[in-house]
Amino acid sequence: MSKRGRGGSSGAKFRISLGLPVGAVINCADNTGAKNLYIISVKGIKGRLNRLPAAGVGDMVMATVKKGKPELRKKVHPAVVIRQRKSYRRKDGVFLYFEDNAGVIVNVKGEMKGNAIGIDLETVGICLSATKVKCGCSNQDGAVKLSM
Repeated sequence: MSKRGRGGSSGAKFRISLGLPVGAVINCADNTGAKNLYIISVKGIKGRLNRLPAAGVGDMVMATVKKGKPELRKKVHPAVVIRQRKSYRRKDGVFLYFEDNAGVIVNVKGEMKGNAIGIDLETVGICLSATKVKCGCSNQDGAVKLSM
């Protein structure tokens, strides 16, 4: 596959299950003031007749804010999907899924618009293998804080 087919990115991207088609409403996991994101398109997807373009974890999408600050609503923002309910397989054979679908608003270069992603322990994904393992680390108050 050529570089053009991957949306301009170089190198091969590992194929994961695409669980968020166009029209999906996902949570906004950053501190920009948006609550819900409505996916209107997926970057790098050319399409096939009668097939909805879909996104997975790590894909850049174009989204609008359905609930949130008035200055964010009624505009199109680029966003990156960070969690999906549909399970996908990692290269090491572990199947991973999350409790909800979520994304973060980014700029055109892919840098986060907000400066933190707040995650409760309940929304951190569960890795399925021989034993169930919780992914992520937490601090003392039970919330995971990822700063960019």
